[in-house]
Amino acid sequence: IMLLITLLSAAASISVSYLSAKIASGVGRDLRSDIFRKVESFSSAEFDKFPTASLITRSTNDITQLQMVTMFMVRLVFYAPIMGVGGIIRAVSKGSSMWWTIAVAVIVLIGMVAVIVSIAMPKFRIVQKLIDRLNLVARENLSGMMVIRAFNMQSFEEERFDKANVDLTANTLFIARIMAIMMPMMMFILNVLSVVILWVGAHQVAQANMQVGDMMAFLQYAMQIVFSFMMLSMLFIILPRASVSADRIADVLETEPEIVDPVAPKSLNGRFHGTVEFRNVSFRYPGADTDVLHDISFVARPGETTAFIGSTGSGKSTVVNLIPRFYDVTEGAIMMDGVDIREVTQHDLRDKIGYVPQKGILFSGTIASNLRYADEYADETDLQTAVTIAQAADFVKNKPEGLDADISQGGTNVSGGQRQRLSIARALVKKAPIYIFDDSFSALDFKTDAALRRALHETTSDSTILVVTQRVSTVKQAEQIIVLDQGRIVGKGTHAELMETCETYQEIALSQLSMEELSS
Repeated sequence: IMLLITLLSAAASISVSYLSAKIASGVGRDLRSDIFRKVESFSSAEFDKFPTASLITRSTNDITQLQMVTMFMVRLVFYAPIMGVGGIIRAVSKGSSMWWTIAVAVIVLIGMVAVIVSIAMPKFRIVQKLIDRLNLVARENLSGMMVIRAFNMQSFEEERFDKANVDLTANTLFIARIMAIMMPMMMFILNVLSVVILWVGAHQVAQANMQVGDMMAFLQYAMQIVFSFMMLSMLFIILPRASVSADRIADVLETEPEIVDPVAPKSLNGRFHGTVEFRNVSFRYPGADTDVLHDISFVARPGETTAFIGSTGSGKSTVVNLIPRFYDVTEGAIMMDGVDIREVTQHDLRDKIGYVPQKGILFSGTIASNLRYADEYADETDLQTAVTIAQAADFVKNKPEGLDADISQGGTNVSGGQRQRLSIARALVKKAPIYIFDDSFSALDFKTDAALRRALHETTSDSTILVVTQRVSTVKQAEQIIVLDQGRIVGKGTHAELMETCETYQEIALSQLSMEELSS
């Protein structure tokens, strides 16, 4: 019978370990998926609230803390309560007059744990923030390594990293020292309890109120009870850090995106032309006191190029970033074929737009897989056509694998100009009725820029083109040029009209081109 019980106990222990590991892994998997989906729904405003380094920590380290506590909880839920309750029942049956010794020990144990947790809890919050800080410094160093080396700032960055590292180490050591007190104190309480039970029990035996065997059995059951509380105490030690991690994860999951789809969305499907109209649009970033854009009104029509030009910080990129609803307007409305873009789903809206960001972004994979981000069903002919229009055909053909050539993370194995041309090609694969080029030609030489604009004009003649640029040569042939200064429209018209009427445009043009070039 004892052998059978031993085998059953071993089987139960293995089952609990397997079950706890499975549940903890499932919790981690689900939380990672939930956080990723939530982050995918964030607008630019939410990314301003949660830095990238913090989101990485919350998706990794914080979830790991919750996995650990889940595993411990499942094991202890099955083990410690059964052992503790069973021990109490047997102890009372063997020595009902000595129950108070166990009660005192348990109260002291709980009080000690409460004090330690109250000291450690604030430090756990600091530690998680310091991990965010360390991740931020490391990420900035890795992404900005060329700039750091160019300015010989390695020593400064090493000191910056060391400070973040030392702060994290100091707080971690403080917590470790506090926790190190726990086990010796528990053993001290256990030993004192043993002495008290033997002393009280000896008097009971001397007075013939208890048998020696019952006293020893009571001692064993008392050890079992206190040991079960010690196990639960260990759980309360890791709970504070897990609680901090849970709060940080909840902050992300409970954040509602500022940009949401309407309850009863309108459709842009059917006969869609692609007319974009700004009606008295003003915009300010969340938390800002002043408008970045003020009273912007214009109409961009199909078959025409609408170009935005102005000094740095004039609001050019902000204008075009409002169209895909990366941010929502503060005042006014943006209409697309007469429909307010806030009245359609984000998916339908962005499905009509081919967007090329200011900085060319590529993902690890192949050239073809990057181009198919725009249309996963695009065939090789579509890809080749887009690459040719984007003036990327030569360097793609020079690669032995062609469109199947590997692209490393961030597109670091191609030049800035090649990366930008592939970004343009990706947008063209979409064959969208609206194209947005956010200063996308800045990494191209003038010859490639001119060839690309000619090819675009020929192949996207039915689409609405919106171009942000610093170059007058890029916008000269545009049907509509909008000149921005400090978030306001100070000029609108063709190149020839603006040279006559807009002083700001004249200054920009004369700073870049000669009078002969301007008149040609």
